[in-house]
Amino acid sequence: MPVLANPPILILDEATSALDSESERLVQDADEIVVMRDGRIIEQGSHEVLMKKGGDYEKLVELQSF
Repeated sequence: MPVLANPPILILDEATSALDSESERLVQDADEIVVMRDGRIIEQGSHEVLMKKGGDYEKLVELQSF
């Protein structure tokens, strides 16, 4: 499925699910990242803020960095 250039909102089922390295960096550099579980927002913020929290987002990024 193609991704639109500069969409107003981008929803992924995992922080960087099935993205190439360049696209992964663009997602991580996004202004606002929202982490959802079971249809509810559990974390929200920039990449830096969410990495400092040590929550689900950080765990997903760490899994992608092995």
